Amino acid sequence: MELDDLKQTWNQNQSTKPLNTDIMELIQHKSYGPLAALKKAFRKQIVFMAIIPAYFIMLNVDDLHALSNNVILWSYIAFCLGVIIFSYYNYRLVNKMEGMDNLVKVNLEQQVNLLERSMKWKKTALMAALLFFILLIEIVPYFQHYRMLDKWHSVPAAIRYVVYAGLFVLQYFANTWVNERRYGRHLKYLKELVKEMQ
Repeated sequence: MELDDLKQTWNQNQSTKPLNTDIMELIQHKSYGPLAALKKAFRKQIVFMAIIPAYFIMLNVDDLHALSNNVILWSYIAFCLGVIIFSYYNYRLVNKMEGMDNLVKVNLEQQVNLLERSMKWKKTALMAALLFFILLIEIVPYFQHYRMLDKWHSVPAAIRYVVYAGLFVLQYFANTWVNERRYGRHLKYLKELVKEMQ
């Protein structure tokens, strides 16, 4: 009889949901929570996308005329700035979520949905950026001559288009994998914690 009572008590303790304050502590923990992981990923992306263009500019600083007329480089710098702005926006959103005390479940769900939508837009924007750079690579040699692009244009057009299609497929799968690894798993964990809230 005592054993049955003990089992019943243990099962009741297992089925009770944690309090909202416990869930909020898990969500907002500064070093290992899902919001901390998302902030870290966005911060890394901001730093990385700021270093790359600076590196390319430093490589070409000896020839300022060529640097100022390099359409591909300036397009890439604009792309990097766009990614930095996007990452900063998401970083601020996560930071705001982390700073809120006693979040209402509905408000937290809206913020998580906003982050998920933002990640979907990122995927679409990266595909559009790849298309833009492919068009740029195809059009620029008619106006400016770069040895590498001239060699690329000496390859038959059918082979170039197959390579471009392969790039789209590769980018789709690589982007999906990276987004899941950096952001998706943390967003899923965050959604699970939000569902557990009362």
